[in-house]
Amino acid sequence: MEDLSFLVGVLGNIATSIVYLSPTGTFYRIVKNRSTEEFDSLPYICMLLNSLLWTYYGMIKPNGLLLVTVNGFGSIVLAIFIFLYLIFAPPKMKTAVMAAILDVGVMVTAIFITRLGMDRKAQINFIGFLSTFFTIISYGSPLAAMRTVVTTKSVEFMPFFLTFFLCINGIIWTVWAVLVRDYFVGVPNGTGVVLGALQPDMQSIQESYLLAANRILKYVKCTKNLNRLNREAVACVVRKSKKSQSKLDR
Repeated sequence: MEDLSFLVGVLGNIATSIVYLSPTGTFYRIVKNRSTEEFDSLPYICMLLNSLLWTYYGMIKPNGLLLVTVNGFGSIVLAIFIFLYLIFAPPKMKTAVMAAILDVGVMVTAIFITRLGMDRKAQINFIGFLSTFFTIISYGSPLAAMRTVVTTKSVEFMPFFLTFFLCINGIIWTVWAVLVRDYFVGVPNGTGVVLGALQPDMQSIQESYLLAANRILKYVKCTKNLNRLNREAVACVVRKSKKSQSKLDR
């Protein structure tokens, strides 16, 4: 069983590394265009906090090496991504404040609380609950892009690959959690599988909605143009009738 759990944990490391690297294309585009366009920073800020918490959880939990390695790697990658976002984002203050509060403030507070008179079991439970809470938020954070989709009438800014790899990652870590009986890992990743499976459906629904909305707008526009042409035609006929009538009166 230990060999199987280690193997699944290694697969989880690979899957999670892909998750952390999946926004590379997005940030290549941001650097190339020197603009964040309509991309939302919240998913990446939540992911960084998530990776920091799991790194700390793995450090204080016995046999937590697999959690430390991959999440430590993810923390470095995501910190670089957020730094790039801050460079090219027009309203830098909003992203900087969110990153400071979530990634720095929450993490420093969590470490301070656990070091302030807690025994090892209490530390594991406290960080475990905290990690579970923010992992669920991290899995759901791509939904924040739905507002951008509605505003821009385009699904271009939906982080599809991030959502897809989060779903695969959740499946693997849920299996690992069952094998090692770690409910702090299992609950949020199981929830993440459900959220990850729902988001592509929501994207498909949104695409259908936008297509239908565009068709309705085109129909309304055509109808308005037709009504305008009809009014102009009627007005023209009336003018001609008046001219003809005036000639007859003469």
